[in-house]
Amino acid sequence: MNRADFLQTLYTQRDRWEALLERVGQDRMTFPGVEDGWSIKDIIAHVTWYEQEMVGLLQARRLAGSDLWNLPHAERNSIIYQQNRLRSLEDVLNESVTVYQQLRDLLEGLSDAELEDPHYFANMPDDWVPWQLVAENTYDHYRDHAASIQSWLDRSDGF
Repeated sequence: MNRADFLQTLYTQRDRWEALLERVGQDRMTFPGVEDGWSIKDIIAHVTWYEQEMVGLLQARRLAGSDLWNLPHAERNSIIYQQNRLRSLEDVLNESVTVYQQLRDLLEGLSDAELEDPHYFANMPDDWVPWQLVAENTYDHYRDHAASIQSWLDRSDGF
């Protein structure tokens, strides 16, 4: 994966993500029941947490981060939900924009080699590929939740 292709995929998938969220509208973003009882706001906070972890990776140039990574996936996600569920929609949306811009700025500064070679990041296993790790926690993650959001939109169109 080269930098230009990676960035184009990120931009395209983020545009799709934002277009989907725009279809929801802010007035419905706090309604529960979209995915496992979560609201759109909860999903955005969840996605942003993972993006923030990638910002930390890129800033530090090392595989480190939250202790939540040591937990099973479902338990980690439950804790992220609990940490964010009482936050305001405005706060969650503002953080999402800020974190994405930080992420984008950092990724735009990487070379092709840095996206491909784990040796550019301390503590990253030799068989990991940096761009794949970032993709899993950014644009692949958007896709993971987009189907649930679309299904919820289809069910709630009369709202």
